[in-house]
Amino acid sequence: MEAHRSDARWWHGATLYQVYVRSWLDTDGDGYGDLAGVIAKLDYLAWLGVDGIWLSPTMPSPDDDWGYDVCDYLGVHPELGTLDDLDRLIAEAAQRGMRILLDLVPNHTSTAHPWFADAISGPDSAHRGFYVWADPAPGGGPPNNWLDATGHSAWAFDEASGQYYLHNFLASQADLNWWEPGVHEAFREILRFWFDRGVAGFRIDVAHGLYKDAELRDDPPSAAGATDRLHSRFGLEPVYSANRPQAHSVFRDWRTIAEGYSPPRLLLGETWVAGLDRMAAFHGQGDELQLTFNFPFIFADFTAPALRGIVADTLAALPAGECPVWAASNHDISRFPSRWGGGDERKARLALLVLATLPGTFVLYYGDEIAMTDVDVPPALRRDRMTSGGLGAAGGRDRARSPMQWDAGPSAGFTAAGAVPWLPYGDHAARNVAAQREDPASVLRLCHDLIALRRAEFGGRIAGYRELPGPPGLWTYRVDGLLVAANFTGGPAALDGPVGPVVASSGHGVLDRGILAPWAGVITRPGSGRVS
Repeated sequence: MEAHRSDARWWHGATLYQVYVRSWLDTDGDGYGDLAGVIAKLDYLAWLGVDGIWLSPTMPSPDDDWGYDVCDYLGVHPELGTLDDLDRLIAEAAQRGMRILLDLVPNHTSTAHPWFADAISGPDSAHRGFYVWADPAPGGGPPNNWLDATGHSAWAFDEASGQYYLHNFLASQADLNWWEPGVHEAFREILRFWFDRGVAGFRIDVAHGLYKDAELRDDPPSAAGATDRLHSRFGLEPVYSANRPQAHSVFRDWRTIAEGYSPPRLLLGETWVAGLDRMAAFHGQGDELQLTFNFPFIFADFTAPALRGIVADTLAALPAGECPVWAASNHDISRFPSRWGGGDERKARLALLVLATLPGTFVLYYGDEIAMTDVDVPPALRRDRMTSGGLGAAGGRDRARSPMQWDAGPSAGFTAAGAVPWLPYGDHAARNVAAQREDPASVLRLCHDLIALRRAEFGGRIAGYRELPGPPGLWTYRVDGLLVAANFTGGPAALDGPVGPVVASSGHGVLDRGILAPWAGVITRPGSGRVS
């Protein structure tokens, strides 16, 4: 057994791993993964070298949005397990030197939550102020032009009261009103409840969206040409429906609570914002979120200029001493081997080599380590209501949520023989854990070795980083005593000067007499010492 690192900032230089619980391992044959399945695979995650495990939502929910529509913040979804199961998971992970993070959804609740059931009972109800209500527009209809995540009005009409309630996502996900002091106190209690049980922290859903404009002003049209998901929501820029500055006060409050525990609890924000300065602002002066997801990096083109430019700008934007986060996949977007590489394994290997050697915190999505790709989910089998209307021919978000590919058997090692998985399998014969663990040249073994190198070289701290000059398609940088060279082109690239002994590479034969193969990366040790 391995003890936890004593460093209070254990996430510095660490590797976090997102487990989408329903797709991880089904132990009771119902076609859905469960907490018992997470426990059953802890030894695998410990072998991989993971420091922390972020679980997709585990709280009770009607599953309109698969746990992101919470109806009880202090429980466990009965289809996933019990509080005892979660306690056991926390304890058994700790025995293996790993910590457990939960997914917290503070922007909205399910309309099945008791708070909302009370709120909708009448304008004078105790929890009416917990949600965002508004009268119809002067001419009738929704109060303003805000749109939800499906592209329709973000307002639902309540016949009984004659008012609308706000839902930035599905109509069954009512937005909380963070102008209401009672909401703040309720979430303080929620944080303490889980921290007291040994939860190491939270990934905070929609961290940028808690507060809404008090005047409910219309969102302005997106800037000309802005169609990406960071700048635009169906042609509108979410200036007033989200991204209000008052959210920072919430995270300063939560940070005080988190720092009251030993070791401090971790707050990792889903900061879905376009500007790196806006992302960095969620760190405050080192007194808000400790970690923030970097979506400009995630959605960047897979080119050396694009990625290295965002890395440089990120490190410049973050306050001194704050820790960057590097990830390429999650449950809301296309998997990186498909999005960045079109299924080309060379590109997946190159991406993992770069991600694992950048300073800060490295986050893997389940299956990234075997280069799982998107699955084309037929319309009849799609489960995600948010994107079932056809956002992407491959099946919206479902395409990146298919069952973990444990082996090449008929059930992919995910569930019992003959059981029907909640989503269809990908190509588990071509990519699975069992085969790759036995193959020293596999993507899985590469990922394992990169994580081990990361832990040995700069685990427990934020490594120094310095970009080195080179041709546009070659990204070369020093990270402490290592030199990383990544060729983001389809042709060979010559390295400039002596490179030192090779420590690791993205594949066999990538470096020959100073020439780096196409879509290949190499890590060398040109000399001792850390980057100043």
